[in-house]
Amino acid sequence: MRFHTPGRPRLPRTRKLLAVLPALAMAATGLLAATGPTATAATAATAASAPHAGVATKRLCAAPSHPGQMACLALARTDIAQQATLAPDITPSGYGPSDLAAAYNLPVSAGSGATVAIVDAQDDPNAESDLAAYRSQYGLPACTTANGCFKKVDQRGGSTYPSADSGWAGEISLDVDMVSAVCPNCHILLVESDDASMDNLGAAVNTAVSLGAKYVSNSYGGSEDSTDPTSDASYFNHPGVAITVSSGDSGYGVEYPAASQYVTAVGGTSLNRASTSRGWSEKVWGTSAGGNGAGSGCSAYDPKPGWQHDTGCAKRTVADVSAVADPATGVAVYQTYGGSGWNVYGGTSASSPIIAAVYALAGTPAAGTTPASYPYAHTGSLYDVTSGANGSCSPSYLCTAGAGYDGPTGLGTPNGTAAFTSGTTGGNTVTVTNPGNQTTAQGSSVSLQIHATDSATGQTLSYGASGLPAGLSINSATGLITGTATTAGNSTTTVTATDSTGASGSTTFGWTVTGTGGGCTGTQLLGNPGFETGSASPWTASSGVIDNSTGEPAHGGSWKAWLNGYGSTHTDTLSQSVTVPAGCKATLSFYLHIDTAESGSTAYDKLTVQAGSTTLATFSNVNAANGYTLRSYDLSSFAGQAVTVKFTGTEDSSLQTSFVLDDTALTTS
Repeated sequence: MRFHTPGRPRLPRTRKLLAVLPALAMAATGLLAATGPTATAATAATAASAPHAGVATKRLCAAPSHPGQMACLALARTDIAQQATLAPDITPSGYGPSDLAAAYNLPVSAGSGATVAIVDAQDDPNAESDLAAYRSQYGLPACTTANGCFKKVDQRGGSTYPSADSGWAGEISLDVDMVSAVCPNCHILLVESDDASMDNLGAAVNTAVSLGAKYVSNSYGGSEDSTDPTSDASYFNHPGVAITVSSGDSGYGVEYPAASQYVTAVGGTSLNRASTSRGWSEKVWGTSAGGNGAGSGCSAYDPKPGWQHDTGCAKRTVADVSAVADPATGVAVYQTYGGSGWNVYGGTSASSPIIAAVYALAGTPAAGTTPASYPYAHTGSLYDVTSGANGSCSPSYLCTAGAGYDGPTGLGTPNGTAAFTSGTTGGNTVTVTNPGNQTTAQGSSVSLQIHATDSATGQTLSYGASGLPAGLSINSATGLITGTATTAGNSTTTVTATDSTGASGSTTFGWTVTGTGGGCTGTQLLGNPGFETGSASPWTASSGVIDNSTGEPAHGGSWKAWLNGYGSTHTDTLSQSVTVPAGCKATLSFYLHIDTAESGSTAYDKLTVQAGSTTLATFSNVNAANGYTLRSYDLSSFAGQAVTVKFTGTEDSSLQTSFVLDDTALTTS
């Protein structure tokens, strides 16, 4: 416990205790069955059954409590008993791989070697063993760490996994099982973020892409807010990568990140066998009364992508496509951390990984394109869903199915994979003019206009680029490449222009940045990096942050920076401004120790790490662990600029969390 100065006594536990009392009362009366590890307060509070389309379900994750917080969108059936083994006489047993392949006309032999990433919060320690049980049940090839098919990483790509959570573990089981069901030959990359904040989940998306995934599924959502366009640019603008997001489970209404202009928003259906040539029928998951079912509607903040032409929303309309999500017609899932085996799950958490896996079956997305546009160019290759509703609205197509596009199911559900491939059905030709090879001096500013034409009149082109020199970017709306060339070297740049039908063209040219290149002198830029002077300078710090007391040990030497730990509402800051030399690679590193008196999986107290206006990471009481952990972040994008490195710790009204920093460094090479 941190020593307290007079006038700052520890406050009694109040609000947080009240939050767990209902769950404790239910446990006392036997309403919360012991089906695995002890549930956290957040997940225990979700265990009460609720009706969804005539069946009893429970949310696996508590609803978000504030903007920027996400919740998983998985629903578990509570009206049927979980089973250790899946026997043929269990009714209903939930749809399996052969059912989904038949319903959506899928070529299950495709997808060999493709990597589908699953982004979720918290850890599922049984993810690999549960996946093995699922695949063994259905005769699917083994997918393990040993054979290279399965890989689990934290949001930085390492193996410092976050704390385990039974609710998110169920979400993880659902996600990896659905990828396995639809694309048995795909590899699976599970990226676990530190917590359910958008910033950390977004960082996990970026890690998934950096590790080579061309398909990334996100089965979570939260309320929209004015920062969403910033999150779009930071986390979801990955040309050439198919990113799918669940549309929500609360009926008519829009959630983020499904509203992102860069993702495929996936709605949900009720899927039933039928005496038709297809053998299946689908309708909207939900009812006209609203309150549950697939999410849909008009975004309040995200701009409308160029390929979306419905007239009822001035901004982005949700959804794009859909798949089965109704828990009454749900899928079989195997979960042992927080569960006891087989159960039937639903929610748009099922439909998002299904569609991500369909993209993987369809083949690698074209470089520089946004795969969310593909279905709009291939509407004839989808099953149109024409009945059902998820609420009441105007115009009605935003919540009621009909011929063609509608909000709850988008353009429809997969009929094979053709709708999820690049190209066009309209025959348009996009031509990009090659600007010729470019030469730029290191440290110089760039302004290069790319020109493109379309064979069809009235088309709006969007631009993407790969292989640009460091420090440069392209405006997706205008095709103007701007920035400052920070690093000497040779690049091969490809620029792609795409019209609203999905037709695209590209051109490739060389780009040389002249300068010292590898001549950057390696150095450490931060002053007083281990705080051993006994004072803050040249850091700027809140009173009491630079500390040599024995209440928390230093990582090295005697002094460290100790933020928060008071057990009362408090904010501490620590910052220092430095200039990163042009042409240098730069890395920020520091040792961090977190201890807390909090419990459960709710982030009450937080530490935010920033470089300028960019948030590098957010930690909380949920990340508490013994000892120090080395954290590092690439700041090469700040080469040639002054940047302020800042740590901000915030603590709420009760129970201490201490964020202890030591042995910082900002090294160049």
